[in-house]
Amino acid sequence: MIAEAAVRLRDNVQKVIVGKGQAIDLALVAILCEGHILIEDVPGIGKTTLARALAASMGTSFKRIQFTPDLLPSDVVGINWFNQKEQRFEFRQGPIMSQVVLADEINRATPRTQSALLEAMQERQVTVDGVSRQVPRPFVVLATQNPIELEGTFPLPEAQLDRFLLRLELGYPEEDEESEILLRHDGQDPLAELEAVTNPEEVMDLIAKRQQVRVDPEVREYVVAIARTTRRHSEIDLGASPRATLALYQASQAWAAIRGRDYVLPDDVKFLAPAVLIHRMVISPQAQLRGRGPQALLIDVISEVPVPVEG
Repeated sequence: MIAEAAVRLRDNVQKVIVGKGQAIDLALVAILCEGHILIEDVPGIGKTTLARALAASMGTSFKRIQFTPDLLPSDVVGINWFNQKEQRFEFRQGPIMSQVVLADEINRATPRTQSALLEAMQERQVTVDGVSRQVPRPFVVLATQNPIELEGTFPLPEAQLDRFLLRLELGYPEEDEESEILLRHDGQDPLAELEAVTNPEEVMDLIAKRQQVRVDPEVREYVVAIARTTRRHSEIDLGASPRATLALYQASQAWAAIRGRDYVLPDDVKFLAPAVLIHRMVISPQAQLRGRGPQALLIDVISEVPVPVEG
């Protein structure tokens, strides 16, 4: 059932996004885990379009927050305002009270405003003036940032990065794909015509079914071993947290379900480890001086951990 729904969603999103099937599947993994996505890439390659297409395909509410240095936390979560006619305070909800939230250029906001997202991302609620309110579900934050332009930006703290289930890069399209993009936008906007192929209730049902995907004890121990090895590596100052271990476990379940299986393979874990772990790792200065990036170090970690075999 999950695999069939994933095909419907992928095909629908690809009416707007040309190619990028693997990136779309990874986004579906995050949705099945009700996790959040950090999309880090150059401008103009479809980050915003991907978020809008996913929301339209699921029939969910969608809000976009354009992060700027003068954005306030109340602009994100909402405020209590005094209704003079009714002579009482009323809550005016912010854009975070939506099912799919696009946090555009999140690293342009101040740390105080960035932290306004933390409670919603982890607890799925916002607290204003001591009153907590649940966000609508399913709830997914897609945050974008430009890795090239650093002036006027505020790097995301490790605590916030750790709340993103996975990190994506879309990359430039191939030549034939770029030509197809021109054809699709010749006189029409394919996103405006995109219709929902599922609904929030079905998405919540799929999330529940993802939790039933079997993970054998050997594979579960493999997930734990990879996470713990990142903490022991001499060139990694900060390894994967227990939250990261859980994220890799859940993402592996979702990936297996999308592939039509009711069990997780070690290959699922190995494939997802870069998307789930790299943005959470802090590399030592010595490793950076030697030109050793997180991708290379994670390859070292995975090669060090024995892969469980059947029997």
